Amino acid sequence: MVSKTDDIPASVPNCNPVDFADEAGDGAQDSKETSKTHLKDSCGCGHSADTAMVNGDGAHERTEEEDSKQDGNSEADGGDESNEQEVIVIQDTGFTVKIQAPGTEPFDLQVSPQEMVQEIHQVLMDREDTCHRTCFSLQLDGNVLDNFAELKSIEGLQEGSLLKVVEEPYTVREARIHVRHIRDLLKSLDPSDSYNGVDCNSLSFLSIFTDGDLGDSDKRKKKGNELEQIDCTPPEHILPGSKDRPLVPLQPPNKDWKQPMQCLKVLTMSGWNPPPGNRKMHGDLMYLCMVTVEERHISVTASTRGFYLNQSVNISTSSTTYTFNPKPANPSFLSHSLVELLSQISPAFKKNFTALQKKRVQRHPFERIATPFQVYSWTAPQVDHAMDCVRAEDAYTSRLGYEEHIPGQTRDWNEELQTTRELPRKNLPERLLRERAIFKVHSDFAAAATRGAMAVIDGNVMAINPGEETRMQMFIWNNIFFSLGFDVRDHYRELGGDAAAHVAPTNDLNGVQAYGAVDVEGLYTLGTVVVDYRGYRVTAQSIIPGILEREQEQSVIYGSIDFGKTVVSHSKYLELLEKTSRPLKVQRHNVLNEKSESVELCSSVECKGIIGNDGRHYILDLLRTFPPDLNFLPVDGEELSPESRRQGFPRQHRHRLACLRQELIEAFVEHRYLLFMKMAALQLMQQKANKEAKANIHAITETAEAPSESSADTTQTQTTASDSPGATESNASAASQTATAGEGNSSQPATNGLVEPAATLNGECKSPLEGKELEESIPRLAQAKELAETLVAEDGSCIDPKSREVVLNACKAVGSISNTSFDIRFNPDIFSPGVRFPDDSADDIQKQKQLLKDAAAFLVSCQIPSLVKDCLDHSALPMDGATLTEALRQRGINIRYLGTVLEFVDKTPAKAQLEHFYRIGISELITRCAKHIFKTYLQAVELSALSAAVSHFLNCFLSSFPDAVAHLPPDELVSRRKSRKRRNRVPGGGDNTAWASLTPNELWKNIASEAKSYYHFTIQCESVDQVVEKYGFQKTTLLREISVKTGIQILIKEYNFDSRHKPAFTEEDILNIFPVVKHVNPKASDAFHFFQSGQAKVQQGFLKEGCELINEALNLFNNVYGAMHVEICACLRLLARLNYIMGDHAEALSNQQKAVLMSERVLGIEHPNTIQEYMHLALYCFANGQLSTALKLLYRARYLMLLVSGEDHPEMALLDSNIGLVLHGVMEYDLSLRFLENALTINTKYHGPRSLKVALSHHLVARVYESKAEFRSALQHEKEGYTIYKNQMGEAHEKTKESSEFLKYLTQQAVALQRTMNEIYKNGSNASITPLKFTAPSMASVLEQLNIINGIIFIPLSQKDLENLKAEVQRRQQLQELGKIEEPTEDRPLELEDKIPID
Repeated sequence: MVSKTDDIPASVPNCNPVDFADEAGDGAQDSKETSKTHLKDSCGCGHSADTAMVNGDGAHERTEEEDSKQDGNSEADGGDESNEQEVIVIQDTGFTVKIQAPGTEPFDLQVSPQEMVQEIHQVLMDREDTCHRTCFSLQLDGNVLDNFAELKSIEGLQEGSLLKVVEEPYTVREARIHVRHIRDLLKSLDPSDSYNGVDCNSLSFLSIFTDGDLGDSDKRKKKGNELEQIDCTPPEHILPGSKDRPLVPLQPPNKDWKQPMQCLKVLTMSGWNPPPGNRKMHGDLMYLCMVTVEERHISVTASTRGFYLNQSVNISTSSTTYTFNPKPANPSFLSHSLVELLSQISPAFKKNFTALQKKRVQRHPFERIATPFQVYSWTAPQVDHAMDCVRAEDAYTSRLGYEEHIPGQTRDWNEELQTTRELPRKNLPERLLRERAIFKVHSDFAAAATRGAMAVIDGNVMAINPGEETRMQMFIWNNIFFSLGFDVRDHYRELGGDAAAHVAPTNDLNGVQAYGAVDVEGLYTLGTVVVDYRGYRVTAQSIIPGILEREQEQSVIYGSIDFGKTVVSHSKYLELLEKTSRPLKVQRHNVLNEKSESVELCSSVECKGIIGNDGRHYILDLLRTFPPDLNFLPVDGEELSPESRRQGFPRQHRHRLACLRQELIEAFVEHRYLLFMKMAALQLMQQKANKEAKANIHAITETAEAPSESSADTTQTQTTASDSPGATESNASAASQTATAGEGNSSQPATNGLVEPAATLNGECKSPLEGKELEESIPRLAQAKELAETLVAEDGSCIDPKSREVVLNACKAVGSISNTSFDIRFNPDIFSPGVRFPDDSADDIQKQKQLLKDAAAFLVSCQIPSLVKDCLDHSALPMDGATLTEALRQRGINIRYLGTVLEFVDKTPAKAQLEHFYRIGISELITRCAKHIFKTYLQAVELSALSAAVSHFLNCFLSSFPDAVAHLPPDELVSRRKSRKRRNRVPGGGDNTAWASLTPNELWKNIASEAKSYYHFTIQCESVDQVVEKYGFQKTTLLREISVKTGIQILIKEYNFDSRHKPAFTEEDILNIFPVVKHVNPKASDAFHFFQSGQAKVQQGFLKEGCELINEALNLFNNVYGAMHVEICACLRLLARLNYIMGDHAEALSNQQKAVLMSERVLGIEHPNTIQEYMHLALYCFANGQLSTALKLLYRARYLMLLVSGEDHPEMALLDSNIGLVLHGVMEYDLSLRFLENALTINTKYHGPRSLKVALSHHLVARVYESKAEFRSALQHEKEGYTIYKNQMGEAHEKTKESSEFLKYLTQQAVALQRTMNEIYKNGSNASITPLKFTAPSMASVLEQLNIINGIIFIPLSQKDLENLKAEVQRRQQLQELGKIEEPTEDRPLELEDKIPID
């Protein structure tokens, strides 16, 4: 249900349901207190109200502006990862009130002083016994409470106060809300909204596998020995080696959905609405018609006093004999709520409604809360279409965005988006309020923009320039401006026409995201959403006030409207953009205008500045925020660096808007910074050496000649981000200072102190050792580095000339724009056609060109190899197209490099260990090519032929049936002639049937040529079957990838792709086509800082503090995002892992369950992240003694994994080891062996036969053989493992010793068995047999192995430690109450055997 608070425009600052404590009174104690929202079973922002924390004024309180200052003295605190930052546990001062509702017993409700009255309303509308009330007020001693008042501001409200629920008279608006709410309650278990992708509903299936037995401590009585009643046999298609990939199990049947309890057959608005004048005078508001389960037709009048039966009679079912009489019937059953009325009339309603509400409140809140952005499902069952008055009303009224809930009709999106940005942000509570408002309005805007874009393409919106041809039309709907992604008026002619016009909106969106993240006060961007729907790209933007009244030429006061021919500038804009210049690495530069005068800019020329009628400074058209990518931009007379040329760059691309990603710019600058530090350090060392002893100079230079190649393994902890001017706020943690990839600077320090930058400035990756050797071979390098830092940190004024020269040389070598400190920025206008630069900046332009070439080379020679290296050592594990794309983008590699990446993998010596990566890459490349073709294919299809066209395309793409024939809709010929005239009005109204002539052969030829021209990659395949054969694909995986990318929703059933006699898809199989939406993701910055500090603490071994920080992060995330968000999911997962490590299994289970539910709802039921969450949950279930649940969860994870990426994937080895271990634990030895041996095979393939993972696999297999008493096989495997341990770790290592002990034990057992057998052969039946020891594995030993394979290392905490920990927390709480906050005593770090892996 969409709660009503959601409909409040976010710009009303006082009505954001966020609760905060007061600012701490005395100014000295600058700690800000945020309190937790209480978990009211549904409230949505719920989080259990145990304790909350205060965030002290440590490093996190610094605003971004301060962060980016290079303040010379900040080394100490910056590098120290802010461990001074104090986290104090405070008491949440909640209190209890009594609530008295009509007809129910008074009950207690826990509330907190920062809540609004509105939130109590929400709770009551969700509670089982009061959910049917919507129109009521809360009264304290006869005074009505204001809905938007905070509880603490209400006089006389205290512990134990009695609040009365008083029924209020209805208005038409209230009556509508009531009907809508009742309909929501009736549909609360119905999944159709999730399938149809409306109202931010989405699917979740976890409860089917856990039978709801998680986390409810009353239900989880430890069942005796659970082994007897477990059915462990997995379905056939899950077993290792099975080739069957069914689709149907993706959505297992939910018994609540199969036969939803019917309470009412029909509930609709009557056709007699609205009431005539004479009835209005009697208080009639509207009329409803209903049919009860008992087939009784009734008519109900909604009046100001409530709902009653009226005298309208339906004599028979035909409407001709219907007599309308709105007067009250006798008896009228007047009730304030529809539920009460229906309960009196229909016994079935009463019984089923009660049962339904019981079920509804038993569901986990996370199964029912709305997600912030809509998630679409690519499969759905055939759902019967049911009558639904509310949906019908929504479709027919011009309900743009919840008008009936908002005063003043449509929302002014621009005003809301900008007002929320202007909210104050001086302290934590203010920032949280602001971020929450920004997030809320963004998610509402994205939803409205998506609806509008679909309406535009479906032809339901009138264009504002209807006279022009379809592709040029622009639209306004609900205060949002829509334009299509076509090259209108040859605007992009020089840049690549339609191809450029298609990519410009996404580039622009990236720019909006970047400027939004920098968040400069006084600089405004437009709300922007890019929607791909039915082959069209639609850009939705909020509207600058006054822009529609005047010509663009008059309004633009900064930038250029014709790509640089005419350019203007403005001092205020320069001042605002200057603030963004450092974090975005944009250089201030001059360009020439049409009169050849020099104009100063601090952005690309296309970036336009317009002052709106509201006086705000807007910037728009940010498509060139980041510099161009020269690898895909051939320029006459310019030669790229050798690294790029070797890979065959520059390459021709479809458009000239290819630019580098922000992540690449960051990585490049970081890399250059480390280089700069090293150069300065080496020179300083020489100077020192020269001073100290001229005699030694020879020796030192010799050692320094070693090329100082460092690689990703050398962590440069000395540099702290706060003084590296290159690092932005986002990486202001020492942790992110790991060298981004192979940094090579191979600088030969010449004796005169000058540094010759060598050609490998862009660093190709060399061996990981060299850097370390260098550090050791030069004894004082570390001190020199520190010295270098002090130089860089200051502004260069008070340094002696020698040192200044050092900095100058280092700056020159790395291409810094300043001579006194490290500062790299890019000029985004370089190589833009039509932009001219003044002559006096020629040197600068030359430098900038070189910098761009270096960055392009860095991508090819550093970032791509580093990605492949990460995949080789399994620190990056893509499982499907989406995770692969994410892995590329995190390293700043654009998707257009996919072909290059694949070629690189192909040439890698360890190609066999990258097979999974290669396969996913090719599948991504093919489905992306298919998507490009599908886009133009769909544009020519008219709406009535949509399902036929989509199914035909899928047949050509996936079906083995060689001559797929399209089914033209039967009425094609009839309608054709009639509607020719008005046909070209709708964008999606192509009147041809050219799509029907596509053949599989032609489609695959097109895919191959698209791969060649776009990705420069050769696929030699003529048909889907050849591709499947050659690359080892699965057709279901390809189907999932193409459906997710294009928004197709298909019927969930088993498809026969391989039949050569009939096509796999018919038009009935295509259920829907959804939009694919790209939007800005506003971040919760404070929460994120907490999360990062928590992670850092955990890695240092301070688990308790880490846990507190992460709890606090969770609390802040909830405050900003509400209850559902990807980042909250990560937070819960880490929290669960910490709970587990610290021995609190029940809490781990409860947090991980939330993480799984959230991942299913926010990312999708078969997203790779969800699969991993399922695996974690299974481990915690096993630790909690819920073995059958653990197995069900693991089987589910394996099924999803098979569907998403197939069996041949390194992650499958981990999954199978888990399954094998659990099966071993329940003594299913044969099954266990199937999974463990499969894991062994996969580990050997992907980690190499000498890896420790393989040794562990051997050991696990040996243990099962031992349990089966097959000692010979057990010995064989354990020997293999022993050999690996011995070679890798040496004889003395405890692993080797353990293995050798186990070998001895196995040998004894084998000998004993052989003796017994011999005895039997010799003496027959009267042999004296010594009983053999068969060991069923203990649960503890299985759990221990499970922890090892899942990378969890335990820290032995004695019972005493735990007691101390609890005592400490209580002590702090008491101190907090007394108002004395002490410095926490510095805890001794718990000794860790290893870093705890944080996923």
